[in-house]
Amino acid sequence: MLIGTNVDPTRHQNRQKPPIANGVVGIAIFVVTEVMFFASLISAYLVLRSGAEEWPPWGQPRLPVAATAFNTVVLLLSGLVLFKAYQQFLKPDRVSVSRKMLGLSILLGLFFVLFQGYEWIQLLQFGLTMTSSNYGGLFYLIIGTHAVHVVAALFFLLHTYSMLAPSRIPQLASTEFVVSQIFWYFVVGVWPILYFLIYLV
Repeated sequence: MLIGTNVDPTRHQNRQKPPIANGVVGIAIFVVTEVMFFASLISAYLVLRSGAEEWPPWGQPRLPVAATAFNTVVLLLSGLVLFKAYQQFLKPDRVSVSRKMLGLSILLGLFFVLFQGYEWIQLLQFGLTMTSSNYGGLFYLIIGTHAVHVVAALFFLLHTYSMLAPSRIPQLASTEFVVSQIFWYFVVGVWPILYFLIYLV
């Protein structure tokens, strides 16, 4: 004989949502680990630079400071446009405007990557390679790692952009937008630090 149990069907429905979405917590943990990773790369760069008699080494080309300053402004502008895009997203009647602004942010980020790639081609032609010196090796390791993160963050933004299509808007949760925002703000925020330490100091 089976003994029945009283189960409250509303028990799971009454559970409170976590104050911070799981996706936001996950990307926050990821960003913290990446901050530590970049900190270790920067530390290695600073240690090697402090022990060198001449930095950059003799015979190595100088980095394009002015051109990269312009590219830095482009990346920072991309972050600003993304912030404005999210503000528009929170208004139900402004989602189409949000999608356009998000598209502009993506285009600015893509320009940053392509411009950076063009600079690399120029530096390679002038003799700055991974094997030309510790200077070259660290430059491509640090700046290249950042570029990989930028490309990955662009895919996050592209996914969010696709979810903002008129036929898919109900499927896009605010959390997804915030997750892509945090990732993009990370790559935007770490770049001025890299630019200052590697290009200017």
